[in-house]
Amino acid sequence: MKNTWKIYMLTLISFVVGTSQFVIVGTLDQVAASVDVSVATAGQLITVFALGNAIGTPLVMVATSKMDQRKQLLLALAIILLGVIGVITLPGFGLLMASRVLLGVGTGVFVVTAYGIAAKLAAPGRQGGAMANIAMGYSSSLVFGVPLGRMIASSYDWKGIFWGIGLFSLAIFSVARTIPVMEGEASVSLGKRLALLKNPRIALTLGVTFFVFISYSMLNTYITPFLTAVMPTMKGKLSIILLAMGIASLIGSKVGGLLADRIGIVRTLVGSMVVHIISLVLLSTVSGFGLGMVTLPLLMIWEIAAWTFGPTQNFNLVSLTPEASGIVLSLNSSFVQLGFAAGAGIGGIVAGRSSILEISWVGATSVVIALLIGVFSFRRGRELSSAQL
Repeated sequence: MKNTWKIYMLTLISFVVGTSQFVIVGTLDQVAASVDVSVATAGQLITVFALGNAIGTPLVMVATSKMDQRKQLLLALAIILLGVIGVITLPGFGLLMASRVLLGVGTGVFVVTAYGIAAKLAAPGRQGGAMANIAMGYSSSLVFGVPLGRMIASSYDWKGIFWGIGLFSLAIFSVARTIPVMEGEASVSLGKRLALLKNPRIALTLGVTFFVFISYSMLNTYITPFLTAVMPTMKGKLSIILLAMGIASLIGSKVGGLLADRIGIVRTLVGSMVVHIISLVLLSTVSGFGLGMVTLPLLMIWEIAAWTFGPTQNFNLVSLTPEASGIVLSLNSSFVQLGFAAGAGIGGIVAGRSSILEISWVGATSVVIALLIGVFSFRRGRELSSAQL
């Protein structure tokens, strides 16, 4: 019981840390105007954050493997604080990009370390629940952090939310020091982590993750200008729309677990990708005909499908390599972030050279590629199972 509050403290910090990643999505148009760049160019702030997270996190974790986990946690918070200070104070788009890289690295190190600490703080048999709390805190930032950021930006300035994150980061330094010294996890070299990619089924499965999150990132990054274009009369209510979409993402996370248990992992993954594709195609079509009021239900279906895929894909990877579940989940997280980076980049190109509506068409194409890779992987898995029998 004495450690329960510490786990919830980490959950709260995870929410704040996650907000530093996702809040830009809801304020992208205002960020672009403040630094005098196009919305498409401002979208690259998502790209550099994701790249910093995907590439920087494993490098920092390997470099600090001899540190105890409390020091790793404090280091992560220090990196996040530096990134926040950079976002608030440094002039120009280039330095803003650099600050987002720092935020990406700090966020990745924090989340990985918080998972390990929460598991050790939990009572025996409750480690899974403690780790789920960390995940819930981080994912909740998408539900509440994005619309909250939009509301603050509408009333004050988009940097206001980062002032809040920075002040909170300063306050939690003293609280985080109450976490006892804990030995770090055994260091796993990058070579050993990447060795799993030599397994064709793992490589194909991670490829599916990559292309699904390219699609998700393309629309999610430019959701504010997309909504402004297709629902101009609802511009003053964007925070409500973003909240509804966030709630849909939570529903999708729950649906993924339920369906995986009831109809199986493969059917759930295939079904989520099919619904993902259909919703994106319909989204572009009805928006093109000016049917703006149909857009929100389709966006919620899209969110549910995308977030149904996420946890189910984690189950899928663990079932493929139960003996190396931690490493493969870490790799999957990196491929998610790489998908975010690529999607934001591709979405910026599409938005800059064509209509914003084209983003959903290109996103649907990316999921079609993911579906084809997935079907090939599933068939290969069945063939290998039959051969072993």
